[in-house]
Amino acid sequence: MSLPAALEELWSVRNGLLTESGVAVYSTADIGERNATYEVALYAPGFLLVGDDSGGRGFLLRVGEPDSAVFSSGLGDLEPADFDVVSTDFASWIASLDLAR
Repeated sequence: MSLPAALEELWSVRNGLLTESGVAVYSTADIGERNATYEVALYAPGFLLVGDDSGGRGFLLRVGEPDSAVFSSGLGDLEPADFDVVSTDFASWIASLDLAR
């Protein structure tokens, strides 16, 4: 699976993060397990779960799209038709987060 360049760029500087508001971007060690646990390949093929809000919503990117929008969805409903767009691209989304932690 090809990972979005902006995610790999983040990992080159910081391997995962957790913001003051509880938004987590998964580390390289956790991303595979989180995607397997939530069966993302089964329920949302073509997407990658990259983080969550520590409250039941996940953040996803389209695999194979270098400038994928960031989508949000309840982790109990990974139906792409129900996804909300939270940012037009990953880099802008990361820039909008409080990275104090």
